[in-house]
Amino acid sequence: MSLIEKTLSVEKIYDGRIIKVEKQQVELPNGRQTTREVVKHPGAVALLAVRENQVLLIKQFRKAMDEVLIEIPAGKVEAGEERLHTAARELIEETGLEAGKLTLLHEFYVSPGFCDELISLYQAEELTASSEYTADDDEFIELFWLPVSDIESLLQSGQLRDAKTILALQTFLLNYNNSK
Repeated sequence: MSLIEKTLSVEKIYDGRIIKVEKQQVELPNGRQTTREVVKHPGAVALLAVRENQVLLIKQFRKAMDEVLIEIPAGKVEAGEERLHTAARELIEETGLEAGKLTLLHEFYVSPGFCDELISLYQAEELTASSEYTADDDEFIELFWLPVSDIESLLQSGQLRDAKTILALQTFLLNYNNSK
């Protein structure tokens, strides 16, 4: 039995600056029809910046949750932009740092039940201050460096609620512990 759903029609519901919303009529593998609501997103990158046994985290207010979250730096892929370029640009925009080395760690979907957003997670190393630092007008971010020795306790504390950050820190710890 095929698991593929065939798209029969697409109705555009919303076309915003960051997301688009579609209502799709689909045919299920068993022949029945149903409706799917799909959020279309251009994708994003996330950055695990590492230096001297520390990782860079940010605190940022997120309106959708109405709270300040602890996260790794991240940002939206612009139309036609290569993800590696997005990673380099977002690191500068959010942190004022440039990476001499960017390594792709994972690519993952955020909420595949309703959204097509794909995040590319990069590790940023060989960090230097950027002369091109220009923060976005609507972003207010507090940076802090977390010692590697404190990552596990932060993960267990319940203070982290952002999935990309939890994934990045767990991946980092796994790689870090395996390299010892």
